[in-house]
Formats: sequence, structure tokens, C-alpha cells
Amino acid sequence: MCSRFLDSRTKCRTPTIFASFFFSLFLTSSAACFNLNCQVLEACTAATDCGPGLYCGNCPALGRTRPVCTRGQATIVTSLVNVLPFNKYTWIMTHNSFSIVDAPSLAGVQRLTFYNQEDTVTNQLRNGVRGLMLDMYDFENDIWLCHSFREQCFNFTAFQPAINTLREVEAFLTANPTEIITIVIEDYVRSPKGLINLFSNAGLDKYWFPVSDMPKKGEDWPTVTEMVQANRRLLVFTSDASKEAEEGIAYQWTYMIENESGDPGVQGGSCPHRKESKPLTSRSASLFLQNYFPTYPVEADSCKEHSAPLADMVNTCYKAAGNMLPNFIAVNFYMRSDGGGVFDIVDKMNGHSLCGCNTVSACQEAAPFGSCKNITVPYTSPVTNTAGSFTGSVQFSRSASPALSPNCCLFVLFYFLLISVLLRL
Repeated sequence: MCSRFLDSRTKCRTPTIFASFFFSLFLTSSAACFNLNCQVLEACTAATDCGPGLYCGNCPALGRTRPVCTRGQATIVTSLVNVLPFNKYTWIMTHNSFSIVDAPSLAGVQRLTFYNQEDTVTNQLRNGVRGLMLDMYDFENDIWLCHSFREQCFNFTAFQPAINTLREVEAFLTANPTEIITIVIEDYVRSPKGLINLFSNAGLDKYWFPVSDMPKKGEDWPTVTEMVQANRRLLVFTSDASKEAEEGIAYQWTYMIENESGDPGVQGGSCPHRKESKPLTSRSASLFLQNYFPTYPVEADSCKEHSAPLADMVNTCYKAAGNMLPNFIAVNFYMRSDGGGVFDIVDKMNGHSLCGCNTVSACQEAAPFGSCKNITVPYTSPVTNTAGSFTGSVQFSRSASPALSPNCCLFVLFYFLLISVLLRL
């Protein structure tokens, strides 16, 4: 039996199917272009050279110092295929979505912590991210998004009240009535009814998918069309098992399997399951979250991580999960890549799952499974949502650049300061 990730019309690929794809991209020649005419991997000097959904960047970590047009937006897959169960799709998820370079710190306090993303949550959603990982804590008589140590939020690791980010989510869902968002909470909130009241106050209860209707034995979810028609377009999961009975918020590992996060999740050739999760081969949970980010995030290295290593790890976890593709790929610095990055990989996974093609852009509406458009793979230009309900923008924060890496400078100071604070407790 073939245990590799398959593309259409193919029984089994070699172990380097994804890697060879990326390495072939390295050899692609670039033609002169300008004024929004440049495509993926064509040389550029400014963002205005590149076509829609692209930005001008490089990847020194791979020895590629010449800027080229790079994908920064996802294909809006439901504009191509919208009749299948939610659990048949793969979505991009941002790890620590709130931990944004240049996010303002508390007045009079220098933030000393890690950063995982480079643009606002609103912009992440505009660029096709459909999963958010948020760490929530009781802090300053409110619920905050924060990095922490030993389940405590500190003023030098805090970002902002969680309701601010949830209001961004509410605004996006209101403006985009065909989109579905998933939020996974690392939950340290102890205030009674704190979480459910938070979502209600943010106006998100009207989009809530009730836990009572979530599949609990590995069954299929409703189709994405059914979820949109019922306006059940927000899925929320918590790491605190007690919240399901007390507040009606789904306990993550009842519904989802997950591989280990941090460095174990990027170790080549291995895909262990997270200790809280059922084994990856379990079929009693119908959603699969694949973590792919190192313990210590570094912007300058993420373009390398999101090339062949990510493709190889998708193959490894696909095999470890008994030939099940993930529904979410959680990454740091999601736009960083050597050209196509996580966007191209998710296109390939959705093509395989949704229509039996080697990219989702080859899917044909109402066509038999495996009936594919004649599209050269990889198809690297983002697809425009013909429904007109989605517009995106590629945007980094002010100081984000391939050379910037504040995390490297901060993590030693961060832990020394944590230790000194904890010793005083």
C-alpha cells in the first residue's frame, strides 16, 4: 500500500515528491517584468513589480539574496469547492496569531518575549488564514492575550485584551459572509464564565457553532455550504476540559488530533502525537491539526522552514496519521517562504482531498473526482474569489524584513527576567 501523499492520476510518488517540486522552483529562470506583471519567482525590486497576492522578498537562509515575487495569499478554496464536509479541507492556521512584531507594549513597560507573526489578525484573515491560535489569561481584571510562564501573564509578556482581537474576527466574519474561522485557545482563564462572556461581548455568539452539534465520534462535519447557510461560521476549541460542560466551549482533544508542537513537530522523519491528543491514527476525532513551528521562532529562518522541510513533514505526518491529511497547518511567519511556501502546499493538499487533482486550482465544479483542468503544477498564482466577498492585502508590519529577528535577541533576557520574577513570588 502506498503511504505517500498522492497527486491526481498517480498511484505512488517517490519520497521526494514535494522536495523535488521546491528544488525545481529554485532553477526557474526569471524574465524582466514590472508594474504588477511579475509572477512567483520572477525577479523584482519592489512590491509594485509583483502581481496580485504577491510581495517582493528573498530568503538569505537558503542563500537566495536576490528578491523575487513570493506568494502572500491563500487560494480561497471554498470559491472552487464548497459542497464537501468541513473536515475534508485544509486551512492555514497562525501560531500565536496575536504575537505580532511591532505590537505596542504596555505603557512604560518594555516587552520581552517572542514574536510569531508579522501582520495584524485582520490582515492574516484577509490573506486567507482561517485558523487562529490564541493564548488567553486572566490579567489586569480582564482576559488578555499573552505569552507566559507557569500559567501566569506578566506585564512584559502581555499583548492586549483578547476582546480587541475577537472584534477583528467579528468584523471579518460580518464583512465576509461565506468564510469560516476556527480559533484554538491555550486556555489559562479561571474567571467564572470568563471565556463565553468574552465571545458574547465581542459579538461572536451569533456565529457560534454549538458544541452539542459537533461530531464526537469521528463523523463528518456539515458541509461548508451548510455551515454558511446556518451562519455557524465560528468554531472555538479550548485546552481546558472543564469549559465544555461549564461554558459550552468544545474541549479541543475530543474533536481533534494533534502532533507535538515546537521542535518535536519540525524534527524530520518523526511526527509524534501531542500527549493530550489521541494517537494520530485514531479515527474517533475528525479534525487533524499539524503543528509546524520551532520552539524559538526566527523570522529569517522561516522562509527556509516553509520550503522543502515543510513539504517533507506534511508527508511524514500524513503517513503517521494513517494517510490522513491535516485540516490545519499551524505556522509562524506564515508569509515567509522561498516562493510558494505554505500556500502552495495547502493548495496541493486541498487538490488531493477535494477533487483528486494535484492542486486545488485544477478542480472543476461538479466534475467527477479526478477530473482535473490542464494546469501546470505547481500553480503559483493566487485564485481570485469569483464570488466577490473577499479581498486581500499582502502586508508586513513596519520593521518586519528578512533580516529582522528580535526573537534571537530577546529569548535569553526573557527567561532571565522570568526567573528573577518567579523567585520573588
